[in-house]
Amino acid sequence: MTTPVPGPVRPPTTVRPDDARRALVAGSVGNFIEWYEFGIYGYFATVIAAQFFTPAGGSEVEGLVTAYASFALAFFFRPVGAAVFGRFGDRVGRRPALVVVVCLMTGATAMIGLLPTYASIGAAAPWLLTLLRILQGLSAGGEFGGAVSVMTECAPPGRRGRYGAWQSFTVALGLLAGAAVAVVLASVLTASQLHGWGWRVPFLLTLPLGLVALRLRLRLPPDEPPARAPGGRVPGGRAEGGAGPEGGSRPRPGETARAVVLGIGRMTGWSAAGYTFLVVMPSYVQSTLGTTFQQALLGTVLANLGFAASILPAGGLSDRIGRRTVMVAGALLVAVLALPLLHLVQDPGAPGYAKGAALFAAGAGVGLMAGPGPAMLAEMFPARVRCTGLGLAYALSNAVFSGCAGLIITEAVARTGNVDVPGYYAAATCAVSVAALLTLRGDDHDRALR
Repeated sequence: MTTPVPGPVRPPTTVRPDDARRALVAGSVGNFIEWYEFGIYGYFATVIAAQFFTPAGGSEVEGLVTAYASFALAFFFRPVGAAVFGRFGDRVGRRPALVVVVCLMTGATAMIGLLPTYASIGAAAPWLLTLLRILQGLSAGGEFGGAVSVMTECAPPGRRGRYGAWQSFTVALGLLAGAAVAVVLASVLTASQLHGWGWRVPFLLTLPLGLVALRLRLRLPPDEPPARAPGGRVPGGRAEGGAGPEGGSRPRPGETARAVVLGIGRMTGWSAAGYTFLVVMPSYVQSTLGTTFQQALLGTVLANLGFAASILPAGGLSDRIGRRTVMVAGALLVAVLALPLLHLVQDPGAPGYAKGAALFAAGAGVGLMAGPGPAMLAEMFPARVRCTGLGLAYALSNAVFSGCAGLIITEAVARTGNVDVPGYYAAATCAVSVAALLTLRGDDHDRALR
């Protein structure tokens, strides 16, 4: 191993409160926009399928499957973005990487709102939409690693879980904002207006949001690239190598790869159950259970409210009792209750309040995993590869288990006729996460970031 570069190391307490708050807000705002955008694509999947993927006479189910295939493709470009922008953030700095990704994300999303449809330009329309989805995937892949690195590295001592939880909390806020916009549009517009031009509005709204995010990120204090910072310092003065003398050395590629694979396993349930209950559910209940667009969105809002309500308490609790205990509890809760909750939602005789409570509980279970999750991932990687490592673990898990959730569930239900597929999918993936999460050390939350 290489010898750590000698030099003074500032203690974590040198992070100024103003800088910590600024890092928290600037890191969170990009996540809000990213998940607002991914939410509205899921909520409007049936409309987008009709506008871009269903020529005259085409099957509605086939169009929805194709729309979800485009959805999944964007997720598979996330790991590429995580590798490219993560490397950029680890070598050049967190702030420049975060500025670039928010510009790319905002531009690509706003352009979707301006695209001509299949009726206007034919087969070119779905290809153009897919290209913009790829750009969104690249930017989203770079967003998580940089944002979580900044938020956890600048967190005050003993509050890393709560600071990291804001990443997940802004995910919930973004999904809720997308659902709120969809509910308003579906309520005030006719079906023809919604399909004609109304679906464009939520995508165009990302332009002013992106400008606000850009301004906040440009106001972040300049950071020191971990690979070149004297004394092993990381952005915001957080000490690298606090865990021991090997902290300043560059980790071996094999060690980083093993940590990425383990991180994927720990995130599997969070990724799959989160997208199943928080994003895919509206289209599932519309196409399978015959509910209206408004009813489906209301159910999604309740699930996202449960998700949002549990995230910050879960992150704070993980700072006290450990990431492992809280995340395993969430994964077990979803694994055990996924099918019973789904059966309750499917029961036409069940009262509305019971269905709403079931969806709220499902979201809350996912929140128990998502709250401590960002800090858990940050603690797995040293500063020199933190952006890249945790970004890749997050992006690969989401590419396989989130991006494909809509495609897998819709296609499996269509082929088998089994409406319980979402419950089986969420339960199985959470069981995998339980096994991976049990490998966590109980005191990881008390250790300094490397």
